[in-house]
Amino acid sequence: MPDPEQSFLPYLTEDLPGIGGVLKTTMEDFVVEEIPVYAPSGEGDHLFLWVEKRDVSAQFLVKILSQLLRLNPRDIGVAGLKDRRAVTRQFVSVPADCEPLLADFSFDGIKILESTRHERKLKTGHLRGNRFSILIRDSAEDAFQKATSIQQKIEQVGFPNYYGTQRMGRDNETLVMGLKLLKDERVPSKYFRNKSLKRLALSAAQSSLFNRVLSERVSNQSLHTVQLGDVMQVCETGGIFVVEDVAREQERFDNRETVITGPIFGPKMKSPTDTVLEQEQHVLSEFELEMSHFSRFKKLTPGARRPFLIWPDQLRIEETGEGVLFHFTLPSGVYATMLLREFMKNESAAQTADDV
Repeated sequence: MPDPEQSFLPYLTEDLPGIGGVLKTTMEDFVVEEIPVYAPSGEGDHLFLWVEKRDVSAQFLVKILSQLLRLNPRDIGVAGLKDRRAVTRQFVSVPADCEPLLADFSFDGIKILESTRHERKLKTGHLRGNRFSILIRDSAEDAFQKATSIQQKIEQVGFPNYYGTQRMGRDNETLVMGLKLLKDERVPSKYFRNKSLKRLALSAAQSSLFNRVLSERVSNQSLHTVQLGDVMQVCETGGIFVVEDVAREQERFDNRETVITGPIFGPKMKSPTDTVLEQEQHVLSEFELEMSHFSRFKKLTPGARRPFLIWPDQLRIEETGEGVLFHFTLPSGVYATMLLREFMKNESAAQTADDV
């Protein structure tokens, strides 16, 4: 089995020197704002709170809201997790009967900027994307010129949609536990008592496998080459299909109508065919896994496909007196640090956690 400690995710911009630098020297260096799928309607039995938090984790935000608004934490809805060490703005839904308590709400690091009624509770995943403003400090003297060259290439070819390595846990513990769970090996009892821990561990295993398949496509320079049997996703609708006509699908991919996907292994995942299937099965065998292992936890590991490539929207770079400032928008589930590592070429700095 591959050693997780030795895994490296190859850059798509390997031929261009990085700018180095440091992320998150202060919270204000990393600003993220949710882009919701829909705006609250103004009517209903729920309140959508537009919340700004600083140096507050997602879990602590829910805890404080439940305490000060006298709610059961299960009644609080969030679309996605957000970084602790950052300035983040996001929607949180709460039952509307707590509205009288909003006037006196006060907690250091948490501000309720707006509240609007809506018919339904906010659900996980009801998120179109995230808008980022991120400052990289202590970069190379010619960082802006280097960053501009990398920007031009990324606007042409995109960047690999890796899962952030922080998803694997400290010293890869979460990943190792996930692989053991899949293989029915002994793990600490907390991974059975705590469903959230179990879900995180299994997700880490799926994520690492995806990264492995993607890194091989980057390394063999086939990330932009549609192959017979590839599973493609239609960019506009999200629909997926298996490639039978390579020439036709290469043209659609080149026009950014579709994108090649990789495996989030599980019983409901759409399988590729031909050599692509062999490539994905080879990665499974490297980890001493088979598809049947994912059926042990089919509710937690149903399986899906994930785009290999992402093109950031509205990518702008500014040179400031403090460093290089990046503005961009990413779809939900895409890691900002995986875009920034292409610019920085600085693995330790780019491993700074970000949630999506």
